[in-house]
Amino acid sequence: MNQTVSPDRLPQDLAERLRAEEKDWENSEVARFLAKQKERKEAFFTLGDIPVKRTYTAADIAQTPIEDIGLPGRYPFTRGPYPTMYRSRNWTMRQIAGFGTGEDTNKRFKYLIAQGQTGISTDFDMPTLMGYDSDHPMSEGEVGREGVAIDTLEDMEALFDGIDLEKISVSMTINPSAWILLAMYIVLAEKRGYDLNKLSGTIQADILKEFMAQKEYIFPADPSVRIVRDCITYCAKNMKRYNPINISGYHISEAGSSPLHEAAFTLANLVVYVEEVLKTGMDVDEFAPRLAFFFVCQADFFEEVAKFRALRRCYAKIMKDRFGAKNPESMRLRFHCQTAAASLTKPQYMVNVVRTSMQALAAVLGGAQSLHTNGYDEAFAIPTEDAMRMALRTQQVIAEETNVTQVVDPLGGSYYVESLTNEYETRIFDILDEVDERGGTLKLIQEGWFQRQIADFAYETALRKQSGEKPVIGVNCLVDDVPDPKIETHPYDQSTAERQVNRTQRVRRERDPVKFDLLMEKLVSVAKDPSQNIMPITIELVRAGATMGDIIERLKTVWGTYRETPVF
Repeated sequence: MNQTVSPDRLPQDLAERLRAEEKDWENSEVARFLAKQKERKEAFFTLGDIPVKRTYTAADIAQTPIEDIGLPGRYPFTRGPYPTMYRSRNWTMRQIAGFGTGEDTNKRFKYLIAQGQTGISTDFDMPTLMGYDSDHPMSEGEVGREGVAIDTLEDMEALFDGIDLEKISVSMTINPSAWILLAMYIVLAEKRGYDLNKLSGTIQADILKEFMAQKEYIFPADPSVRIVRDCITYCAKNMKRYNPINISGYHISEAGSSPLHEAAFTLANLVVYVEEVLKTGMDVDEFAPRLAFFFVCQADFFEEVAKFRALRRCYAKIMKDRFGAKNPESMRLRFHCQTAAASLTKPQYMVNVVRTSMQALAAVLGGAQSLHTNGYDEAFAIPTEDAMRMALRTQQVIAEETNVTQVVDPLGGSYYVESLTNEYETRIFDILDEVDERGGTLKLIQEGWFQRQIADFAYETALRKQSGEKPVIGVNCLVDDVPDPKIETHPYDQSTAERQVNRTQRVRRERDPVKFDLLMEKLVSVAKDPSQNIMPITIELVRAGATMGDIIERLKTVWGTYRETPVF
């Protein structure tokens, strides 16, 4: 996507003078200093393997159109999606929680809210993520272990008991079965008498990154994308403040990708979803304002800030130039951020507090709308209350004590940050062009192209850690013989499965079997007709006592299941 040349750039004669001055500096001061003391490495790179110069000047951004940097809240939103950013309100502090039953996680939610958390984020156990009820043989040993178990509407009611869903936004981290959780959330809201247009939050629902990276999928790609389409169109018409998808680069990164691939692959997935919704006849400006994103913040401080700035710029140009969006809200990328779980270590585990603090600060300086900071004990297990309180306090210190929130995009204008932002934009569009030339995202997923890119970078990173080229404090450098303090990890309640299974089986016994059977037949009919939206029948089913597993197992008979072709 070549951009038109703008006259609002650094004058050519000044740029040349700056380059000449830099060359003279290299040949004099730098050369004399290097003769006395060599640099630590022959060449420097970002974590994502982008070369880094010794210093940057205005000449490095001489070709940048002034309008590409712009002002916060104005196209292309490089400097932030809103004009006043944190001067008006801080980012949403959204610590993720999920374990045991709905009642168990509800207590953690209320604890975090009492500690000053301003949004809710929900982690689900593996059976829920994969669409199995808690009494399914595949669920044995996993119920409520790595997240909360949700099988029925009653579980959802327990999860959010005593929490006003019109006053706090709720994020649900779930993908292949996301639309069923959304249906339960809708029925719960209706039972409480809420206005659906006042609900805020998101379901993740980004199934394509599952095929690329996290591998939590059920159905083949076509019906999976159809479900995402149906969530987006349903929410656009019925839930004006709700984000029907969190297009996620986080899990791409956690699978081992470079920061560049995290950014570019996420936007490649965006293109598929937008194209699918447009096929229904809906105008882009009807749904695009509620699209949301989820990214990681890794260890390379300035690279992450530049990544977020470039993502906003690229998204704005894609929505305007490729899809014809006219409403600025459709071009404004908003994102939740999580510090990098993959960077946490068991040895010297309290160092994780420092890692998380640096990553959180980069996320804030990069303009995040919502943030989860990892607990220092997450390399061991689900975080304890103490670890979550420390993680939340990390955000609160940044917000209340550092004054970084006083200026919008305070790193804007840094020659290095602006140059790296430009580099990211160029490389992101190069990858998107390659994806188009090779036949598109869905074709390349089937061929394993994305998977290979991620695996290759992950392997290279592992080798660098093994050799010490990539330092990890306490693991491959600065290792000592001082034992770490004994850590108290989050315990698993052995009664969880029994309590959860009892409720699920009771719901099945008490529902109207005739009504249930009729609705399941209707589900099959809707599933076979891609022109229909699957959300309304799913809402009817969960209201009638259908479990998540009931719905998933029936749809497997229509759509089948997905099996990945291994990548070597």
